[in-house]
Amino acid sequence: MLRLILLSALAGVAAPILYFYFQSPPPLPDIDLEEWWGPKLAKSKYNDSIVPFQVDFSNLIVKDIKDRLRDRHPLTPPLEGIAFEYGFNSKQLESWLKYWAEEYPFSAREKYMNQYKHYKTNIQGLNIHFVRVTPEVPAGKEVVPLLLLHGWPGSFLEFYDAIPLLTAVNKDSDFAVELIIPSLPGYGFSSAAVRPGLGADKVAVVMRNLMSRLGYKKYYIQGGDWGAIITSIMTTFFPNEVLGYHTNIAFLMTHRWASIVRVLGSIYPPLVVGSDVADRMYPLGEHFSYLTEESGYLHIQATKPDTIGVALADTPAGLAAYILEKFSTWTKPEYRSQPDGGLTQRFPKEKLIDNVMVYWVTNSITSSMRLYSETFNKRFLGLGLDQIPTPVPTSVMQAKNELAFEPEWILKTKYPNLLQATVLDDGGHFLAMELPDEFAKDVLNAIAKFRNWHRQYSRSEL
Repeated sequence: MLRLILLSALAGVAAPILYFYFQSPPPLPDIDLEEWWGPKLAKSKYNDSIVPFQVDFSNLIVKDIKDRLRDRHPLTPPLEGIAFEYGFNSKQLESWLKYWAEEYPFSAREKYMNQYKHYKTNIQGLNIHFVRVTPEVPAGKEVVPLLLLHGWPGSFLEFYDAIPLLTAVNKDSDFAVELIIPSLPGYGFSSAAVRPGLGADKVAVVMRNLMSRLGYKKYYIQGGDWGAIITSIMTTFFPNEVLGYHTNIAFLMTHRWASIVRVLGSIYPPLVVGSDVADRMYPLGEHFSYLTEESGYLHIQATKPDTIGVALADTPAGLAAYILEKFSTWTKPEYRSQPDGGLTQRFPKEKLIDNVMVYWVTNSITSSMRLYSETFNKRFLGLGLDQIPTPVPTSVMQAKNELAFEPEWILKTKYPNLLQATVLDDGGHFLAMELPDEFAKDVLNAIAKFRNWHRQYSRSEL
């Protein structure tokens, strides 16, 4: 009887899976390569030049930060026996704010950020900031371009430790990598849209146009968090330009039958995922409970980003707590129960404040959060972009403590040319910053496989 009940349940779930599986993917939406996001008056004065840029922590900025940290309201004491379960522990926060005001080496960190060349250029009315690192190579070594995209609440700084590893010239490799690392629109030193609508699909067009501005007709892309969503869309919109796609988080937000498959797996996990990684998806109730606990920020930012933005933009203490809390929990869930949030177990203190500085100095926290409301809405979700397969060769790297996990066979419904699927037994959401060696090695291996794939199956390589 139990077997009959189980078979009936599986049959009931399998029917809608087959229905969605055999449905034709939705059509590509119209893509406007010139959609304007800046002030209307600026369009007549459009300048497509690429100009050098430098990060500047002026004396006025530094004084303002220290004054605000000194003159803030007292923090509410944490509850007894509570670490980071209620968010950033205020007792711990006091030590971080003291460090920022009294010990953080502003000048040295400014120099650290400026160690690579920065530029700005106007794309569709937006002044897009990017770091560009070009290796010096011997004759006969091909230089290939790689676009690296960060997410929220990260920044271009996430990739800094990986830069020398990615751009190192390997005598056993026939290529070296040139890096283009932008700040997303509305993040850091890139300007924000002045009107609604700049969702992830529109940002994908901006990033494609940036690569075109730099002279790249074909290139590789890599992304995590929002960068993963945006780069995935680039593979869907521009498959003849993107030579290979690497991501350290696999998002299939709008893939209908993949969502149903996850539910089916809750009845019998081996149908969906191997036993060695089943705990990354199941028990389903535990994972949904965890995501519910950790996604409150998402609901706020997807509905009322400007309201919370007022509070965060007004106080460096609040901004630090809001951002750094994510570097705790998203790195390892167990860090919630540690008194210090485990923050410095994987990240140096000055590098975490570096990232907060990018948001504070540029006053970009509100505009950065708007990406959620511009993407998690009926317009974008209705496009069903995850259901449109892309021929771009793909590599996925999934860390142990990442917020989401997708089995390889499900990923192949979106990325049929999935050439590499790395499953790590370590690491969390900010992987390039946390484990730069493993990250860089996987990216370089992926590019080598992409190049071999193109040699075998196409003539579209650089």
